[in-house]
Order: sequence, then C-alpha cells, then structure tokens
Amino acid sequence: MKLRKIIGKKLKAIRLGSEMTIQDLASRSGVSSNMISRVERGLTIPSVEILMKLARVFEKSIDYFVEEVKTTHEVVFTSSGQRDTTIYENNSNMLTESFTSGLRDPQFTSFYCTIPKGGKSGDDNMYHPGDELIFLLEGCLQVTIIDDLYVLNPGDSLSFKSHLPHQWKNIGPAEARVIWTLSPFTVI
Repeated sequence: MKLRKIIGKKLKAIRLGSEMTIQDLASRSGVSSNMISRVERGLTIPSVEILMKLARVFEKSIDYFVEEVKTTHEVVFTSSGQRDTTIYENNSNMLTESFTSGLRDPQFTSFYCTIPKGGKSGDDNMYHPGDELIFLLEGCLQVTIIDDLYVLNPGDSLSFKSHLPHQWKNIGPAEARVIWTLSPFTVI
C-alpha cells in the first residue's frame, strides 16, 4: 500500500475513533482542515512537521502513521535492508528506515535516514515537544537551531530540545546518512 494511503487511512481512523471532526482536529493541531482532508483522502503526504503536529494531538509518534504494522512485539530484530522504509516527498526526498518499527509502545522513535544532496527540512522552522538526537554517519549536514548554525561532519552528533525552532539541510557534495532519534511526543 502506498504511504499516502497508509497515512490517510490511519489518520481518518484515529480521528473518527476519537470522535473528532476535521475542524476539531484542525483547531487542536494547527493544521488546516483542507490539508487534513487531503491527507485523509490519500491525495498528499504531509511534511514531517505536519505529521508531528497531528501525532501530538493523539499522543502518538509519527511511526504510528507511516508504518503498516500488523503486530507489535517487545523485542524486534531487523537485518540490514529489511527495515520498514518511508520516502518523504517534500523538499528533502529523504528516505528513512525505522529502527523501532513493530516495537510495542516505544518511548522513542529512531530512523536511519538518507538525505540526497541539497535535501532540506523545508523553508520554515520545525518545532515539536521532546528531545532530538542527530548522529551523522556520512556527508555534511547543516542544522540551524534558533539563530545558531551547526555543521555536522561524520561522527558528529547534536542533541537539543525539539521545541526550539530548527531546520536542517544537506550541504555536502553527496548524500548524507544520519541516525535520527526523537523522544516521545506529548500534548502541549
């Protein structure tokens, strides 16, 4: 099943299960009702920032919306190349492989990310509850937090409170490979 259909189906199911209208969800998440409708109908894939805003309303991680997991487990082992993958078709075309897919109620979300040359989080800052850890394996990633600029090279890491406005961009000559870990999301 295509990612946009998975996200749309899960968003509509959890919204209806919570007895919320699209307008209710729009008001609680800060995402426009038009965008929510388009996502639910499988017409678009939301940006990571929008997905985080929607996930926060339901106290879920973004994994909940992007994974097509039939069962969950207390222990999950996945071989290289066998992880659930997602391609975000926004400004970054970032490919992620989830380390936590299938884990029952994880308290964090962790991904192996491949960001193409020039890929970026978007033109607007992101911010969300929790903590974030970026560990750069290959390439060169520029991260801006508020007005501070950080350039990560292989082996560098950056941890920060995710409520601080931030954005990132691959400024290297090739793909960047990153391990990205996010703490749980809570309702503000």
